[in-house]
Amino acid sequence: MRILSTNLTEKRPEIEEAIKKVSQAFDDDMEISLVLTDEHRIQEINAQYRKKNKSTDVLSFPELNEIFICPSIIKKQAKILKTPFKTELTRVIVHGILHLLGFDHVKKDQAAEMEKEEDKILKKISEK
Repeated sequence: MRILSTNLTEKRPEIEEAIKKVSQAFDDDMEISLVLTDEHRIQEINAQYRKKNKSTDVLSFPELNEIFICPSIIKKQAKILKTPFKTELTRVIVHGILHLLGFDHVKKDQAAEMEKEEDKILKKISEK
């Protein structure tokens, strides 16, 4: 899997590291566009495409192989969860990729399956 960072205009080592780790954890041969955005823009996208007028950490668009992430929301989540930013960023990228691969968490049984797969991949990443 190759993740194409379409809008990284400055060096963000923690993001580049997370992307590299996540890429290595997946065996699928696909390219993904990863877009970093701010809270206002991700709220607009969420409202337009999901009819949810609120900011979120990640949005995935399988038909485009595109993931939008909001680092400022991820940073807030990391603080709440008392976890490093890189750890939460990696989890969010994995979560977004799983959505691209068809996983969902709308129904309870699907949520459990997605969480199990997410945990398996994050464990694989942490072992490297």
